[in-house]
Amino acid sequence: MRRSVVLGWVSMWLLAQTGLAAAAEPHRVPDTLAERVQACTACHGKEGRATATGYFPRIAGKPAGYLYQQLRHFRDGRRHNVTMNHLVGQLSDAYLQEIAQHFASLDLPYPAPARAEGTPAQQAQAAALVQQGDARRELPACTACHGAAMTGRAPAVPGLLGLPRDYLIAQLGAWQTGQRQAAAPDCMAQVARRLSAQEVQAVAGWLAAQPVPAQPQPQPLPSTPPPVLLTCGSLAGAQP
Repeated sequence: MRRSVVLGWVSMWLLAQTGLAAAAEPHRVPDTLAERVQACTACHGKEGRATATGYFPRIAGKPAGYLYQQLRHFRDGRRHNVTMNHLVGQLSDAYLQEIAQHFASLDLPYPAPARAEGTPAQQAQAAALVQQGDARRELPACTACHGAAMTGRAPAVPGLLGLPRDYLIAQLGAWQTGQRQAAAPDCMAQVARRLSAQEVQAVAGWLAAQPVPAQPQPQPLPSTPPPVLLTCGSLAGAQP
């Protein structure tokens, strides 16, 4: 047998043995919370930044109390999403708190805002609803609860910027139809049901087109909160 053939067989045998040894060594994953929440990033994007698909919101940097409350709502059936209901259905309050704190602690860049949609009149109407509300219809301004910069209020009010337009439309629609619920009194359901379909589209499009400020972190509640027209039951018990 030629020497080159023998060397070839020896090389193949050595490669096979190396492969077997590598297969025998188990792949060890660090037991960290960041590793355990990889299932979340399949939909919400790397590190919870959201994806190009418009129905998955960014969760990185959201207030911990808000994230904790929403995880409990998915677990307890107040919010309906088959994947989320399954993922958190058996998790304890303590573990949901850990997950909420993890994503709330992430300070990551935001993408560029979406292109503005609608006519100038529709955009002006949406801006007025967000910034001033409509007292005649007992509609508070979005900024009254979500903050003047619309980046949210710690510990439990989420920001409205950096969210996909389709997601915002879907959530307002879910509140209108009762598919999404919060603790009574459910102020967001009351707000959503007082908006027309055209107003929902306009507000969602206007919000998605607004740039996120350089300091996007949720702001603390002011010592004297501004008066609002509605009371939100979800703010009670949202502390993680």
